[in-house]
Amino acid sequence: MDRPRRFRFGAVVGAVEGPQDWADQVAKAEDLGYDIVLCTDHLSRKLAPVPALASAAERSSLRIGTFVLGNDFRHPVFVAKEAASLDVISAGRMELGIGAGWMRADYDPVGIPFDRPGRRIERMVEAVDVIRRCWADGPFSFAGDHYRIDGYEGFPKPVQDRIPILIGGGGPRVLRLAGRLADIVGISIDLRSGTTDALAAEIGNAGDALQQRITWIREGAGERFDVLELNVLVFGVEIGGPGGWERLARRFDTTPDAARESPHLLAGSVGEVCELLEERRDRFGISYVAIGQDHLEAMAPVVERLAGR
Repeated sequence: MDRPRRFRFGAVVGAVEGPQDWADQVAKAEDLGYDIVLCTDHLSRKLAPVPALASAAERSSLRIGTFVLGNDFRHPVFVAKEAASLDVISAGRMELGIGAGWMRADYDPVGIPFDRPGRRIERMVEAVDVIRRCWADGPFSFAGDHYRIDGYEGFPKPVQDRIPILIGGGGPRVLRLAGRLADIVGISIDLRSGTTDALAAEIGNAGDALQQRITWIREGAGERFDVLELNVLVFGVEIGGPGGWERLARRFDTTPDAARESPHLLAGSVGEVCELLEERRDRFGISYVAIGQDHLEAMAPVVERLAGR
């Protein structure tokens, strides 16, 4: 690329206590300068992504996105229809994040088979192909190992020429596939265990594997690497006084030095955090930063300085 990709900041929201909470979260994200409202897809105490994003599209001018849909929970034809419908409702502001599914707690309680990772990934790859064919002109047929389509034409068609697709992961196979298939690659941690037992330590020590994960993306992308947008989700933020890295180190079961290297953690003054994000963009190409709703206000001065730069 001739110049670094501009920064974007996403607000990951959806945990609500009452009807007004959702409206307040969307308004806050827009007021604080975030670029996109993002909703996750787990059996947790959060709103379901599709209706929540439809509401956000009506309430704001922000882009909207899933972060990410679990592929095993819906047939890809219906995912394509829902995403295209959201694109129409939002006048072309939709982004589709999709993943193979990783958390056993989303499968076991409702009897969805939790297949081996390779099989889940294979289904997701086929699903992405089906989704893009649904968005294209004309009817199509598809005969894969997991999905079969016979002379179907997707409707509605997206407003955008190409709804951006985000695929994320932390392992070599998913990241190589994301480099080959996605428009946006979410750099995550190793989630193959299917549980959150070691989540904190994985986040705190993710810097050790970051360069390797970038390499896997490059291997999958080849010549198209420079057109990819690279994303990370930040789990821990300490902006302000001293001791931020030490507090994050305790929370994420690591050392302050390791915490500084993790792309999922941020600490320091506003200026220091801005410098760190610019350094990560220059070194690794990471320009799209997603922030959880508990940290939206703390990150607002950083967003104000860097968004669009």
